[in-house]
Amino acid sequence: MPPNDHRRAVLAFALLFVLYQGAEGIGGHLLGLFWVQAAFMTAMVAAAWPVGRWLGFRGYDAYALEWRRAAPVMLVGGLMLALLVKYVAVCVGMALDIYAARARDATPIGAVSFLSSIPWALLVTFLPSIAEDILTRGFLWRAIRPRWPAAWVFVLASSALYVANHVFRLGGGLPGLVMLFCFGLAYATAVVRTGSLWLAVGLHWGWNLANILIGDILPFETVSPRCSDVLSAAAHLVLFGVMFAIPSVDEGGEADPEPARRCSVVVDEGQGLGELVPVAEAAHQRAGGRIA
Repeated sequence: MPPNDHRRAVLAFALLFVLYQGAEGIGGHLLGLFWVQAAFMTAMVAAAWPVGRWLGFRGYDAYALEWRRAAPVMLVGGLMLALLVKYVAVCVGMALDIYAARARDATPIGAVSFLSSIPWALLVTFLPSIAEDILTRGFLWRAIRPRWPAAWVFVLASSALYVANHVFRLGGGLPGLVMLFCFGLAYATAVVRTGSLWLAVGLHWGWNLANILIGDILPFETVSPRCSDVLSAAAHLVLFGVMFAIPSVDEGGEADPEPARRCSVVVDEGQGLGELVPVAEAAHQRAGGRIA
């Protein structure tokens, strides 16, 4: 990479990193205001498009987010797979007394509240998921125009960056760090196998969404946080293994050094996100800090 491109990449990463960390650091820890967190996260995802243009790509193409024919299949498929694996993990955790069942709200009001919260749960888990995937996977895979010597080097580097990106959780103990690293292994391998970020976004989004929805469908409380971390790590090692059942594609298998000149796919330049309302904050709180 030419020196000028290198400087641009460093500045671009720094900007996206500051916006992402501002959501948890300023919005969460300093002010404790959900709308500030949402504003930072939205700003980060929105800024990623002009940043990608500045780096010489077609907006979100800089992070392997081209909206190809297979993109919705990968996104929805990853989402459903993660929801399933999370549900199985919770069931296993209950059998091993890692989780304890709680009484479920079976009233009509409770059912209506659950159904009405689904759209907001989808939104408040999608934004942080895609934002972190852009920062810790898509950026490394394509934006810096790397030539990774081997796929596993990218997977390890991305996983390590994913752990480091959880600045405010680094003091949570070894099981938590191992859990985050296993998350990174599964999601980065999804990028390698497909040459796209969409499957990783689906998996990440599905797991975060499950932390909210499954808690409503199958209410539980964590009896052993450390064992819960180990169980989540094991679940992602299963996902890591499943990724090898996906046929590897040549495109994206090695990062393209000049994607701005060679890419011919026009991406979706973003979606209107709508107004964040208090029910979104309630959905975020029900996640109990489990959005990774």
